[in-house]
Amino acid sequence: MRRRMRGIAVAAIALTSVLSMAACAKDNGGSSSGSANNNASGGCKLADKPPVAGAGTSSSSAGEKVDGSALKVGLAYDIGGRGDASFNDSAAAGLDKAKADFGVAEVKELTAAPNEAEDAKQTRLRQLASEGFNPIIGVGFAYAESLKVVAPEFPNVKFAIVDGAVDGAANVTPLVFAEEEGSFLAGVIAAYQSKSCHVGFVGGVKIPLIQKFDAGFEQGAKAAAPEIKIEKKYLTPAGDFTGFQEPTKGQEAAKGQIEAGADVLYHAAGASGKGVFSAAKSANVKAIGVDSDQYHQTTVADSKDVIVSSMLKRVDVAVYDFVKAVAKNDLANFPKVFDLKVDGVGYSTSGDKIDDNLKQVLDGYKSQIIEGKIKVTDKPSS
Repeated sequence: MRRRMRGIAVAAIALTSVLSMAACAKDNGGSSSGSANNNASGGCKLADKPPVAGAGTSSSSAGEKVDGSALKVGLAYDIGGRGDASFNDSAAAGLDKAKADFGVAEVKELTAAPNEAEDAKQTRLRQLASEGFNPIIGVGFAYAESLKVVAPEFPNVKFAIVDGAVDGAANVTPLVFAEEEGSFLAGVIAAYQSKSCHVGFVGGVKIPLIQKFDAGFEQGAKAAAPEIKIEKKYLTPAGDFTGFQEPTKGQEAAKGQIEAGADVLYHAAGASGKGVFSAAKSANVKAIGVDSDQYHQTTVADSKDVIVSSMLKRVDVAVYDFVKAVAKNDLANFPKVFDLKVDGVGYSTSGDKIDDNLKQVLDGYKSQIIEGKIKVTDKPSS
């Protein structure tokens, strides 16, 4: 009997220990990488969960009938063109949807070459305008200088430029975005997904536009986890735009950050991001895409299982809405900036890597940004 009682006591102690360990794991967030508590998978000590308020509004009105059968739309891509798994592909998606929804008569797509001379861009734009395409969209800020020259030569053609503006050109509509706001949410996601509380950012070219992604990502990560460590690497300096189309450089940069301890990587590097995904896949760490929902991009399909989200820069929405506004002959109410308030930026949830708790956290930060309670900077700290 004494031996039996001793055995019962030992079993009770063991059971108490197991339950205690389980409770501790639950308290530390060990059960889910997206849990909104003090630790994300035993990684970062997280800030308090922000309150959720109202949502933003969309810039597009669903179901509206628009006739675009009189339009011939020209699209002048930046380097990489259709198939870059990034913002050129997003522009292409907007064009494809506009063509289908509005019955656009004809489209023509031309693509820039790396480090091409400025007159090559002018020639491309003139070719489209001379062939009767109207409207014409330059995909990328690199078309700004050329549009200063070409747009006045064709005053009856409606031009637009993604990520830029042309002062004094009444027939050029800027399609600009609050990339820093979407990247803030990407930073929050990285903080919640990291097990080491150590993340990384890879930028294609060190220019103000890409620094907006860097700045927002840093601010969001530190808002969610003030003690987080962030690696940064730009592939090429300003003026050398090959940083947007060299996957090998992206892979090398990502490997360096992974070796330094980063376990979630966010890129704003165009086609070079393919290399970032490849490095993440090889090291079994996580990655966040950019511009398009890269989980669904065929060019990075081999790495899709490590893509936990993508910062959505809705170039597709801007292109679609611009074509729609031209078809309606109404650009007066066109958004000045595509931000969180008009769903111009955001994040993807493909692959079910973001749970409901993290969605609530992201909704809270999104609400605070829309309401102006959080001001997101467009300039990184370093």
